[in-house]
Amino acid sequence: MLIAPLDWGLGHATRCIPIINELIRQGARVTIAASGGQKTLLYEQFPLLEFIEIPGYELSFKRGLLLKWALILRIKVILKQIKKENKWLEETVKSHEINGVISDNRYGLFHKKLYSVFITHQLNIQSGWGYHVNIGSLPLAVGSWIDKKIMKWNYRFIMKFSACWIPDLAENNSLSGMLSHPAILPPIPVKYIGILSRFKKEEKKIISNYLLILISGPEPQRTDFENILLGQLAISNMQSVVVRGLPGTANSNSFVREGLKIYNHLPADKLNELMNRSEFIIARSGYSTIMDLVTLKRNAILVPTPGQTEQEYLASYMQEKKWMFSVQQKNFNLENVLSTYQKMRLELPGIPESNLYQLVKDFLEEISNGDRD
Repeated sequence: MLIAPLDWGLGHATRCIPIINELIRQGARVTIAASGGQKTLLYEQFPLLEFIEIPGYELSFKRGLLLKWALILRIKVILKQIKKENKWLEETVKSHEINGVISDNRYGLFHKKLYSVFITHQLNIQSGWGYHVNIGSLPLAVGSWIDKKIMKWNYRFIMKFSACWIPDLAENNSLSGMLSHPAILPPIPVKYIGILSRFKKEEKKIISNYLLILISGPEPQRTDFENILLGQLAISNMQSVVVRGLPGTANSNSFVREGLKIYNHLPADKLNELMNRSEFIIARSGYSTIMDLVTLKRNAILVPTPGQTEQEYLASYMQEKKWMFSVQQKNFNLENVLSTYQKMRLELPGIPESNLYQLVKDFLEEISNGDRD
């Protein structure tokens, strides 16, 4: 069977890791379709699996242009890529022994004759032009004509798949809030997987005054945030590690100051250790990062990518729940942020185990039934 993560950021690839592990445990022959940094990261984790190169979206965004506007301006390119993806899958099914597909946010990887699953935590995509209210324990979007149109477009593609898996909890303590809990679900089987993470909680002593910074996201904002941080870290006396989120590139040996280490990328085991032991963690508010932090029972300082409405919503939602502390990239001041963070009382919820085992079991039974004419 084929599994393919979207190539926007590393989060889609990292949250596929526990799914791939479960597929292997249950005896599936897994082929991974990936490109660029996602392929590098997954190959590091699964060097013995078969990999197929899949075309990436390779979108670039102009400096100063909000991401939501940039995406609107690229909509024709995105739609063209979705069509290209679908054609790629048709050809790949003919040339490889593919009997099922798991697509993490790649809208074109559906097939009329194969059981195909679409993974997303964004059924209710937020444009940034709407507003929301809380009804009961879950926030619901209201009053946004644009958001309703986006949802209709979103569902039109999701409906082409056999099922939809959502990496979140179905009810209490949802991590993605209204993003994954719309009033109306797509008219295909929708399953809440639970929280997915490649990391494990370790009962090790926290290193006092130790700062871990995880940088990620689209350019040029990734580099902008890195420059802000490195400028302030250069005059800080904290023991710090910066992970730049650039797999596939050699780690730099450039010297900034004593006590500051900079890596382009770290293997999962080393990153797992640092996330367990660092007293302070600063990261983007990407959903996969949030799932990792909650799995490790670690609070963090979240800095959403400017203009990326999903991250802005998630950062605000995490702070509203008093699970994480959120600050904006604009005018970011490390000393002030750490001082404020230390005064906050944050407490993460308990998270039940995922039901990934049963979903994978059901998936493998479905694809064993053969073509879906």
